[in-house]
Amino acid sequence: MDIELEPVDRITADAVGDPGERTFFLQARKDERVVTLLVEKQQVQLLAASVLEILARVGKETGEGDPEEVMGLEEPVVPEWRVGRLSIGYQEDRDLLLLEAEELVPEEDDEDEAEDEGEGGEAETGGGGGGDAGLEELERMEALEEELEDLEGLEELAQVEGGAFSPSRVRFWATREQMLALARHGAEVCGRGRPTCRFCDQPMDPEGHVCPAMNGHREIDGA
Repeated sequence: MDIELEPVDRITADAVGDPGERTFFLQARKDERVVTLLVEKQQVQLLAASVLEILARVGKETGEGDPEEVMGLEEPVVPEWRVGRLSIGYQEDRDLLLLEAEELVPEEDDEDEAEDEGEGGEAETGGGGGGDAGLEELERMEALEEELEDLEGLEELAQVEGGAFSPSRVRFWATREQMLALARHGAEVCGRGRPTCRFCDQPMDPEGHVCPAMNGHREIDGA
């Protein structure tokens, strides 16, 4: 299933839940159509950085966009699917940014593991369910060419060899101001999470942090 919102009325990235257990979402609306997708924290961070990089390359004066108080998620928050890859580019003749989200493709190993869990009893949940921990492998963010004159080239990003699984895609066309507001808000939301250990760069829980860089010892407060 492919969806295209052209252009969006609003677009944002936000999180729900407590630090360490948050679920991140990418959401946009066009008229009455609201599209919500599950994303990882790292994807939001990469998206925010990529937006700023593209805007710097474009070199045009960009307004601030929507203020923080209107950048929250619209209820109900019902995601279509989990994002496996984000791609972003700028089309100069329309002066719009194109953000394409592609559905996460299930790996064969994941399917086999799911079958094993089903046979062995109740499967353990949590950990990789969209919270701060993120995916085991950081999903790559592809920077498209600055001018997307040939949209058929963009189509090829979502093709899966072998035809076993055809991922869904969503294309969000947004103004520079809308994407700047998304980047600013997304970075602020990511910054609300757990503090990062200065030795191993891993998130620290309120009850303490066992640091692998310190051979499993806890960091001393105030050090």
